[in-house]
Amino acid sequence: MDDDDDDGILNIEISDNEDDQKRADRTGQTEAAFQAVKRNYRVKVENGEASRLSSHFKRHTNSHRASKQDLQEVVHAVEELYFFRRYREALDFLATVQHDGSANAFDNDTRKLLDTYGKHCLQKLNSS
Repeated sequence: MDDDDDDGILNIEISDNEDDQKRADRTGQTEAAFQAVKRNYRVKVENGEASRLSSHFKRHTNSHRASKQDLQEVVHAVEELYFFRRYREALDFLATVQHDGSANAFDNDTRKLLDTYGKHCLQKLNSS
C-alpha cells in the first residue's frame, strides 16, 4: 500500500461538534433569533375562517413588497376557502385583495397561483 491510501474511505473523523456546526450553518438563524420566534409563535387553527387570515394580511401590505409569510397567508386563506367549498367567499376575497391594492405587493408566482384558484372557483360555481 502506498501513502495515498491514508486519505481513503477508512480515514473518517467523526465529531458531534462538527455535525452540530454544519446543522447550525444550514438554518441560517442564530439560537437567540430562534428562541424569539419560538416565544411569539402561536398555532393557527384551520377552521375555514379565512377572513381572519385576510384581515391579518392586509395590515402588512403597505410596503412595496409583501413578505414571504404574508404571501403564504393570503394563499392559505384562498386555499382554505376553496377546501371548505366556499368558492364565492374565495372569489370575493380575491376581488378585495385586487381592488384594495394588496395584489401590487405580490410576486408573479403568487399572482398566477391566485388567478388559478380564482378560475377553479368560477368553474366550481358554474358547474353547480
